[in-house]
Amino acid sequence: MGASGGYVDNGERFITAARRELTEETGLTTGRLDMVGVYDEPDRDPRGRVISVAFTALLPTMPRATAGDDARDARWIPVDVALSRRLAFDHDLIVRDALNLHSR
Repeated sequence: MGASGGYVDNGERFITAARRELTEETGLTTGRLDMVGVYDEPDRDPRGRVISVAFTALLPTMPRATAGDDARDARWIPVDVALSRRLAFDHDLIVRDALNLHSR
């Protein structure tokens, strides 16, 4: 499971934005994205009002992740390692929700 993020362009659907951002920020493409949820707590981001629609990308193999566009870095990190670190904002909740989605 990877994480990337970005903004939705005018006239763009969330799923289209998710596919575009995945490719722009990591160089990865996939045919299957699953929506994890909508995260809209008013104070979830101290920089201002941000609503996130999170998706997972299921990949058949683990290709080399490459940073692109506005991403500084792209790399694979095991989920347990990611969750042991301090993730920004409510991103630990989003990762846990993604795990629950795929453990059903």
